[in-house]
Formats: sequence, C-alpha cells, structure tokens
Amino acid sequence: MTGAATTQTFRTAIVPAAGLGTRFLPATKAVPKELLPVVDTPGIELVAAEAAAAGAERLVIVTSPGKEAVVKYFEAQPELEENLKAKGKDELLEKVRRGPALLAVETAIQEQALGLGHAVAQAEPNLTPDDEAVAVLLPDDLVLPTGVLERMSAVRAEHGGSVLCAFDIPKAEISPYGVFDVSDTDDEDVKRVHGMVEKPKPEDAPSTYAAAGRYLLDRAIFDALKRITPGSGGELQLTDAVALLITEGHPVHIVVHRGGRHDLGNPGGFLRAAVDFALETPEYGPSLRAWLTERIGTDRP
Repeated sequence: MTGAATTQTFRTAIVPAAGLGTRFLPATKAVPKELLPVVDTPGIELVAAEAAAAGAERLVIVTSPGKEAVVKYFEAQPELEENLKAKGKDELLEKVRRGPALLAVETAIQEQALGLGHAVAQAEPNLTPDDEAVAVLLPDDLVLPTGVLERMSAVRAEHGGSVLCAFDIPKAEISPYGVFDVSDTDDEDVKRVHGMVEKPKPEDAPSTYAAAGRYLLDRAIFDALKRITPGSGGELQLTDAVALLITEGHPVHIVVHRGGRHDLGNPGGFLRAAVDFALETPEYGPSLRAWLTERIGTDRP
C-alpha cells in the first residue's frame, strides 16, 4: 500500500470468534458462524484478507472449545488440492489455497464468554515484544469498501495512541450504538475522542459518530483490561478499557469511514451481504439481478 514504510504501525491482528452463533441455530450446532459462506467465501476469510491487505502478518483467532474448524480453515489441504489439480480445476484450486496463503494464523482460547474485552485479553500471550499495537477486527462486521485499517494505521503514525473506526449515523438512528464524544482535528474525518456513551437516547448522544468493528489499539490496552471491573453479566468490555486509557491521557482518535457495512451477526444482515456480494460477481450477478427484479415485482408475499 502507498506509504506503508512510514504508516504501518501493526503486524498482528486479533479476530474474536468465540461466540456460539445462537442467532443462526440450528445451523451453528455443526458449523461455526464464521465459516458460513458469503456467496462462496466464509466471513472469516473476508476479514483475514482485509487484515492482510492492511499489512498484518499474523492473525490470532480467539475461539472457544469446539470451534477448532475456524482455525483449521486456514490450514492447507494437500489431498483436496491434488485432487483439484489432477482434474484441471485451477480456478477452484486457487480459491482453496487463498485463505491459507493470506497470513500466519494462530489460536487463543476463550474458555468462557466474558465479553469482548476478555476475548481480546486472551490473545496477549500470542504477542511478541515487537507488537506495539494490534488490530482487532470483529468478524460480524464487514466494513466496505475495505481499506479503513490502512487509514487508521496512518492516523496512529501521526497521532500515536489508539485509533477506532466510526460511522456517521443519523441522530434519530443512533440509539443502538456506542457513540463517541469527540472534538475536531485538522482532518474532517479524524476526530479526537474524549469519551464514549453506550446506546444513548438521540437527544443525549454526544455526536453522531458510532463505533464500528475495527480497532487499532496500543499495547497499553492489555494493561487497561487488567484494571477495569466487569460490567453486567460479569463481562469485560473493550470500550471500558479504552475509556480508562482516555482518562489517563492516552490519545484516542476515530477515523470516520464514509462507506457501508454489513452485519454478519444475524441472518437478515447475512442475507443482505450475500446478495450484495453475489450481485457483484460475473457468475451470479446478472441472473440474480434479473430474478430479484422479477420476484420483487410479483404479488407474492
């Protein structure tokens, strides 16, 4: 990427993937939610590819017992590859090899579901002394177009500290989100963060900038996670650790992403993502578009 030599500020990405996928039951009794395909590519690969494109060399997947298939997905499958090669299915062979070739994948285990902060904390033993910052990508969030992590890395290179991704949400729709209290910088899409309010009423929201599932966190976050107290349900919240760092003078900024997103965490959002991605493919796009146009134009409920 342009300017990588001066703005690359992380080499390790963390993907919390320990959830049970209850909103996708009964499918997730057997298949981890992260491996459900968006057209033909699991969401976890899309997120891993985003991290790799932003300069990550290692991916630490935080998973739970019984979800070994998520990490196994990134292992080479020599027998399958040989079979495809022998049959001349080169395009499929390339797709099969794509995930394992992205970056080095490791695992960390979260034995109990005790919050996003707790999940991220499980990855600390995987870090090296050179990891001064880590990226955290929530696999339920597809942030489109990709590239926000590169921008976040450039902001950390300029301002230091931690950098989070945010969307500008209409105030009437802000209540379901964590909302940032910010002040301007000399860049319209970069704001200094002074605090955060979870799920405020529209009239109480400090801004219209809502948290998205991308974080570039200074390594100080792991010490902060040890010092915060659990909230409801005994969970450790990542935003509480970020808030603690802010009170201690740690610089935190947001990058306002002027794009779109898909929420893979529920079947409705997942279906929208699949349709969106399929419409962009030469193989499925034209026929799907024609069918959707016909289907929507009928009187069927």
